[in-house]
Amino acid sequence: MQAHSFAAGKAAAVVAPRAVSRAHCVRPYSLFGNLFGTKAAKADMGSAASKAGAEGSREGWAPSTGAAPRKLSQSGFDVTPLTAEQRQQEAAKLNDFQRYVTLEQGTERAFTGTTADGLPWDNKQKGTYVSAIGGLPLFSSGTKFNSGTGWPSFYAPIDKDHVVEVVDKSIPWMPRVEVIDAKSGAHLGHVFDDGPRPTGKRYCINAAALKFVPEGQPLPNKVEEQ
Repeated sequence: MQAHSFAAGKAAAVVAPRAVSRAHCVRPYSLFGNLFGTKAAKADMGSAASKAGAEGSREGWAPSTGAAPRKLSQSGFDVTPLTAEQRQQEAAKLNDFQRYVTLEQGTERAFTGTTADGLPWDNKQKGTYVSAIGGLPLFSSGTKFNSGTGWPSFYAPIDKDHVVEVVDKSIPWMPRVEVIDAKSGAHLGHVFDDGPRPTGKRYCINAAALKFVPEGQPLPNKVEEQ
């Protein structure tokens, strides 16, 4: 696979470029199905996502029973896991492909992604990227950088309490770390140790798993002080 180095940019300029493989963000299923857009792959997306939405639980995350007390993040957002019913209701607002990505750990093709609200993967507006399921704020445009991979890339989440990181062994010869939305359990992408300063991390995220809130607009799930 061809390696891609970081393009020059505000964030990337502060660190020496490192090689980044686009394959790092791709699941084996996507290499042949999603990458080339076969009819079989597309037909399977809807049914697989529906099954995942019904089951709810997954490694690293489980839906709330509704009886547990509300959980707040360090930055004051409600990160209480959605119930299975709430998760299904939120997922129903997405299209089949977006559900495939978020509920079946799918991957969009590089350089083609759009957010769940229709913005291109390389959107340069200032604001906050929130989860496509449940709306939990995940990444700030201030931490977004051009990794050259064709997926939205960030060097840090808004709050470490807003994401869950679990080992992903779906590619046997290349174990990775999957990034999950802490509130909805939605698959977001993967994180790697080849990002720029100050964290050295690259959160390689599917645009289809995100929505965008422009700077100055209120953010979902923020708990106002009493």
